[in-house]
Amino acid sequence: MNTKAKVALITGAGQGIGRAIALRLAKDGVDIAIVDLKKDKMDAVAKEVRALGRKATVFVADVTSRDQVYAAVDHAEKELGGFDIMVNNAGIAQVQPLADVTPEEVDAIFKVNIEGVLWGIQAAAKKFKARGHKGKIISASSVAGHNGFAMLGVYSATKFAIRGLTQAAALEYASDGITVNAYCPGIVGTDMWVEIDERFAKLTGAQKGATYKKYVEGIALGRAETPDDVAAFVSYLAGPDSDYMTGQAPIIDGGIVYR
Repeated sequence: MNTKAKVALITGAGQGIGRAIALRLAKDGVDIAIVDLKKDKMDAVAKEVRALGRKATVFVADVTSRDQVYAAVDHAEKELGGFDIMVNNAGIAQVQPLADVTPEEVDAIFKVNIEGVLWGIQAAAKKFKARGHKGKIISASSVAGHNGFAMLGVYSATKFAIRGLTQAAALEYASDGITVNAYCPGIVGTDMWVEIDERFAKLTGAQKGATYKKYVEGIALGRAETPDDVAAFVSYLAGPDSDYMTGQAPIIDGGIVYR
């Protein structure tokens, strides 16, 4: 990606896919605002970004709070001198049979995975318009936002919702020169999938590692996805080569074969 003096804010950037996105965009020449809940992890990522020769700032925020997301965007602009790219990456998983899902569980995952993205879209679009320039909004959906998965029904619903928000926002903000897209990873080797696998083991009696192994064996390319694989695609969405792309949520999953 050919960028110069651009600023990106990434939520959930303290680890996993968010960290990989932060480092990839830094390599692309972008200054990075790291937003998450754990300052020690954010500080470590910021150190890595600075080692790549880019500016970095950290901001502790809970994406379920609209006010905190808006404050994070204001912080990024103030500390880094601009605001060009919003990556709504923060999200949580939930493994539970639909019959057993509680109102509290629905509320928790909807607030992070849907509301957190909505507040990010709002805050970024408002800032882009205030600055009088185009911008890019990029949000995390999932392969589970294209195909519902058993035991991941409510999680899948949240990721389908991100596709709807992406399409609607793309239409609403197109006249402002703001593009809105999403990325849909598959089976990524992160701590989230460790948690998903452990939860499947408790619910189904499968051995630890068996569920993860089963899904990876269904990938056409023959290996699990890495955070860097996802970050490379986000780099494309954040760069000028995707300027004519909006309202899309492409799958990047290595070719999962559904059975």
